Amino acid sequence: MADLEETQQQQEETTHSNSTFPTGRIKRIMKLDNEINKINSEALFLISNATELFVKFLAEKSSQVAIEKKRKTIKLEHIRVAVKRHQPTADFLLDSLPVPVPVESKSEQVKKKSDESSKDVPPPPKGSRRIDTFFKKDS
Repeated sequence: MADLEETQQQQEETTHSNSTFPTGRIKRIMKLDNEINKINSEALFLISNATELFVKFLAEKSSQVAIEKKRKTIKLEHIRVAVKRHQPTADFLLDSLPVPVPVESKSEQVKKKSDESSKDVPPPPKGSRRIDTFFKKDS
């Protein structure tokens, strides 16, 4: 009977140490809250495991969104969609996620570049003309 209890205790101790995240860093993050002075090792273990489970959950949901959109890489927009779909997560996390910057199409980027480059080029000297005027049709 005593051997069984010792074995269970050893198993519990080994599971406490099998954390993906560094416990020291988690402890420092927790201590950023002024109300927390001491952190129990069991509480540290629970928070570490809860964080790990949450990150796995978020990664799986984001992966599903990326697959639905036929993408191989998970991007911020996929994470935002995954968070929006899960209401409890959206309640606390959506405000913290950065808003994605709209991506312009290639044609818009080229158009902007040509507009900017034409503004930067000084006008031709008197008595000369730009070469592109040669290729334009006279109306």
